[in-house]
Amino acid sequence: MRILLPLLVAATLAGGAAAEDRATLTMTGEGRSAAAPDMATITLGVVAEADTARAAMDEASASVAALLAALTAAGIEGRDVQTSALTLNPLWTTYSPTPSKPEITGFTASNTVTVRVRALDGLGEVLDRVLDTGANSFNGLQFGLQDPQPAEDAARAAAVADARRKAELVAGAAGVRLGPIVSITEAGGMVPPQPMMRMDAAMGESVPVAAGELEIVKQVTIVWEIGG
Repeated sequence: MRILLPLLVAATLAGGAAAEDRATLTMTGEGRSAAAPDMATITLGVVAEADTARAAMDEASASVAALLAALTAAGIEGRDVQTSALTLNPLWTTYSPTPSKPEITGFTASNTVTVRVRALDGLGEVLDRVLDTGANSFNGLQFGLQDPQPAEDAARAAAVADARRKAELVAGAAGVRLGPIVSITEAGGMVPPQPMMRMDAAMGESVPVAAGELEIVKQVTIVWEIGG
């Protein structure tokens, strides 16, 4: 044992050194996948002003209650509606005889909800309904996919193929061959999809909305051993 143990340690160290010294080639590939959106997320609400804080909040609350009822009537499920902001702020005088002591002249209350619309053919109607019920604040619309995995997987596969294509090109130009893969790392993740608007894809009767396409981007970094 006094002889074998040092030999075993020496062999392990030699193997580790050999692994660290192996030649590798690292390449990053990018893949893209386009898909038609099948849902939209909208953020909207009500802003109300009144002389007192209670009156401002009561007015905003009444309008939002009507808005929520309109969403239900439009077929939006409760799980797809969420309060995202609720604020109450004083309104100050823009001019005061005593600049160091501005006065409160009223209050503004805001109630904002985020809504997922899963049936895009009814998006225009939903927007029309909430406007009719008093919504006066609209903070944006974003299209998305209810099940993004197929599009993401297609982008991943394209990224791997792109990395291999570039690696084979570089290895061939350098006169070496690709060996086994050492590691694969997904880099960057999915770029938040943004709609590419096409005006000929208008939807809705009252509020025209163009969905366009979503583009999912994936990146992978692959490390290969290389040999002569």
